[in-house]
Order: sequence, then structure tokens, then C-alpha cells
Amino acid sequence: MLRTRLTFATVTVVLLALAGCASAPGQINNVCAVFEQKDGWFDNWYVAAKQTEREYGVPVPILMATIRKESGYKANSRPPRTKLFGFIPWKRPSSAYGFSQALDGTWAQYKRETGKYGADRNDFADAVNFIGWYHQQSHLKNGIAIDDAYHLYLAYYFGQSAFARGDWQRNANMQKVARSTAEMANSYAAQLQSCSL
Repeated sequence: MLRTRLTFATVTVVLLALAGCASAPGQINNVCAVFEQKDGWFDNWYVAAKQTEREYGVPVPILMATIRKESGYKANSRPPRTKLFGFIPWKRPSSAYGFSQALDGTWAQYKRETGKYGADRNDFADAVNFIGWYHQQSHLKNGIAIDDAYHLYLAYYFGQSAFARGDWQRNANMQKVARSTAEMANSYAAQLQSCSL
């Protein structure tokens, strides 16, 4: 009898762990498909994104476009390692990690300022909340409109101080990436009108 309980408990734990390790959505350019794939027992990404929108005022399409650009919805995403002597895997260029690609220090600041000490960067609900918080900080500190996906993304990528200095104005490549993110947010906004959520 005890052996059966242990086996059942073990199977339950394994199934829960596997559910938490689900792969990234296959159709990441369609926000309806992203939400439908993750909508279920273990993750309800739409609910998490809507809660963040209510808390920080950042529209769901901007939150989702930021995650799309940063990690492609991969929970354990990290920057690729640099190469030593051109072929030996070496250090990563930054501590960016998870859905939001938040850096260690910024993530620690978020947890301190929000009191969300148990937040994890590889948990979607925590990551989308972080992005909402960060975008709201960019709005408050840099005067960026809360629905301006282009400038919010630039402040997210460069950091609020570097954004305020205008570092982004000398980087045509990142301006292009920010335009692409804003276009994705607009596309997501249009798609959300027809989602069956």
C-alpha cells in the first residue's frame, strides 16, 4: 500500500514538473495562438497578462510583444555564450535570463520594490509582471507614454538612465528592433480582437 502511494506521488510530481517545462509556443507571431497554447491547468498566460495590464496600465499587446522580442516565449532563454579562442564556450555577455531577459540586478530591484520576493524569471506570470512594472517605471521616470511600444522597448533594452541620455539615438539597429517590436504590438492588438479567450 505504501509503495503504491509513493509511486502515485512520484508520478504526480513528475507530471507537474513536465507541465511546467512546456516548450515555447509554435506560432509566436499570433498572440491568440500563444494564449490558446498556454491556456490551461498549469499556465493561464492571458489572465496573467491582463492582471499586469490592470496593475501597471501597460496594454497586453505591448507586454506580449516585449516578451516575443526578448525571449521568443522561451522560459529558460539566456544570451549565447561567447567563445574563447573562437571555439571554446566561455562566459555569457550578461546575466539576462527567462521570458523577460531581466538582468540579475534589475530583477532583484523589482522583487525589493514590489515585495514579490518569490518571483522567478522563468515563470511567465512573474516575467510579464516584471515587464509591466519596468515599462511603468519608464513612463514615470522618462515620461514615455504607457502605450508607446517603440520608446518603451528602447528604454527596456538600454535601461532608463541610458535612454534618458539618448544612447538609443546613436544606434540605428536597435531603433529598427524597437520599430519591429512596436509593429508586433500593433499586430497583436488587432489579433486580440478576434481571440476566443
